[in-house]
Amino acid sequence: MEWKLMDGDYVPDGMGGLTGLNGSGEVLARVLYRLTARRGGLPFLPELGSRLYRLGQEKPSARQALAAQYVAEALREETDLSVQSVELLPLGEGAKLTVQLDWQGEPLTVQLPLERTGGQAGGV
Repeated sequence: MEWKLMDGDYVPDGMGGLTGLNGSGEVLARVLYRLTARRGGLPFLPELGSRLYRLGQEKPSARQALAAQYVAEALREETDLSVQSVELLPLGEGAKLTVQLDWQGEPLTVQLPLERTGGQAGGV
């Protein structure tokens, strides 16, 4: 079970525990974690995370294809999930990544900002 996060903090359930997530909410939480964690950043889980933070170091013409590659790589272990599309849109000093997914026949969408100078998910 995944725990609900809001603004970087776990959400209390009002009874001394934490709010848990189920179904598609749990899947989205795992997807966001895998996409925003830096691949190789956890010594005992070197395959966890993505390389999206590296996009800012790549040629602009190659970023879309690399974003799709990095997303697929990060979500490879989510066997009940398939990536339908990955869209990278330049936005101010960074970009917005939109990932369309299919989970057990249910469409899911994940959007996250990518900052040029680093940030959680990385630089664009």
